[in-house]
Amino acid sequence: MNPENNQNKDRVLVSYILCGVGFFGLGGLHRLYNGKIGTGLLWLCTFGLFYVGQAVDLLLIPGMVDEYENKLRLKAGVSPFGVPVNQPIIASQVHHPSGNQLMIKLIDAAESRGGTLTVTQGVKATGASFAEVENTLKEMYKSGYVKIDNDPNTGAVTYHFHEL
Repeated sequence: MNPENNQNKDRVLVSYILCGVGFFGLGGLHRLYNGKIGTGLLWLCTFGLFYVGQAVDLLLIPGMVDEYENKLRLKAGVSPFGVPVNQPIIASQVHHPSGNQLMIKLIDAAESRGGTLTVTQGVKATGASFAEVENTLKEMYKSGYVKIDNDPNTGAVTYHFHEL
């Protein structure tokens, strides 16, 4: 189980509890807890905007928690996807396949997936950038080697290698 997911659930639960306390006269504690100091103080002084704002916040709490956690991640230097930000990459550390090597790796990746491949799967399989993979797949499409469709479940653009 993902520890970040548990922390998110815990923060949402605590936020709901603090919001519930607001119906007994201490409105806005959930907003203060999630870093919304200005509106938290306003809610505190106006009984949760006369309980109307407090009631509306019951629907807004999950988004409020996500927004606060994203701000914390950015302060810590981590993107919302868990990737470190602002770290220099040395060119010698990056080894991406290019040209024909990239095509061959994409064909291998598609073959291992029953003849279909998305751009994200291509990036994961090759280590190349999204732009490189997408451009290579588009070249293969223009040449007639692949067909493009959308996945019926996710809607993701899917490339079908009909020769595999």
